[in-house]
Amino acid sequence: MAYAIALDGPAGAGKSTIARRVAENLGILYLDTGAMYRAIGIKAVAQGLSLKDEAAVGTMLESTDLDIRFVAGAQEVWLDGVNVSDAIRTPEASRAASDVSTLPVVRRAMVDLQRKIASRQSLVMDGRDIGTHVLPDARHKFFLTASVEERAHRRLLDLQNRGNQSATLEEVRADIEYRDRQDSERTFAPLRQAEDAVLVDTTDLNIEEVVQTILGLIAAKQNQSEG
Repeated sequence: MAYAIALDGPAGAGKSTIARRVAENLGILYLDTGAMYRAIGIKAVAQGLSLKDEAAVGTMLESTDLDIRFVAGAQEVWLDGVNVSDAIRTPEASRAASDVSTLPVVRRAMVDLQRKIASRQSLVMDGRDIGTHVLPDARHKFFLTASVEERAHRRLLDLQNRGNQSATLEEVRADIEYRDRQDSERTFAPLRQAEDAVLVDTTDLNIEEVVQTILGLIAAKQNQSEG
């Protein structure tokens, strides 16, 4: 029977990396929901739309083909027939994603797609509102967090590893603080920890420590339910 693991948390908390590793360990898929919002964001920017104009962005969505594919277990994001998996990994795409994600018309469309994907197979899904809104009945829920400084350092390193050598720590930190405000203050499905989610502060933990902590908690809960 298909089951879901929800990982929520603020920008730069390590959700994507952790979710991917947890999925690999469990032999299930990983769905990066943030990539979906990034794709919509970069299209809106390319068309010169105001990212606050819900009517205009909603009209754009009607003619948008967003396809999430899994190739050898890895997620690819295709936008209107073009693979944008790498193009969406920029600070600009990150900020655009944060802006369009505040629009109810965008969130409704993305949530519908995310739920359809989750209904077909077991997976780990990370985002801002997975455990509270997208998959409130997920079997396992975690809320990852870390200090702003640590999140900025991690995001900068990730950008540099992807070939972006022009980004600065100040720029990345400002982007994270901006996204924190956007995510927590939006009226539709704001960022918050689900009541039944386990809080994991990753500030002083490396990737493997976080992965093993989560896997251990999942195993313990499964053993308890089977016992």
